[in-house]
Amino acid sequence: MKIELPEQKKLVYQMLIPIRWGDMDAMNHVNNTTYFRYLETARVDWLQSVAAMPTPVGEGPVIVNAFCNFYKQLEYPGDVLIKMYTSDPARTTFETWATMERADRPGTICAAGGATTIWVDFPTQKAVTLPEWLRAVVS
Repeated sequence: MKIELPEQKKLVYQMLIPIRWGDMDAMNHVNNTTYFRYLETARVDWLQSVAAMPTPVGEGPVIVNAFCNFYKQLEYPGDVLIKMYTSDPARTTFETWATMERADRPGTICAAGGATTIWVDFPTQKAVTLPEWLRAVVS
């Protein structure tokens, strides 16, 4: 199944991640599971940058699904430029999207992925309304 990134989305964050030798598999390209690590790293860095990290005694984000489409192989050495986007804020959720390209080949998307994020009250383990400050960030 292939999920396409929406045309309407907001660029909220960019970062470079170095490709490590150990990220490759026996076929000499970055292992598919590593792409999810790259997505996670960018998402967590972005959440930290907007002060939206979870706290066990408060509220925070939880990923309820994630996907990645693979278009071109990433190989060592190099850097991955990840561009993070958001869209579709609802009462308790919003979407995150990301594209991955080699920094030395700008504009050539090697992979793209995303995740649905739900805002949770951790003590009650219940979804709660997105805070207005976060809604403004992701809208």
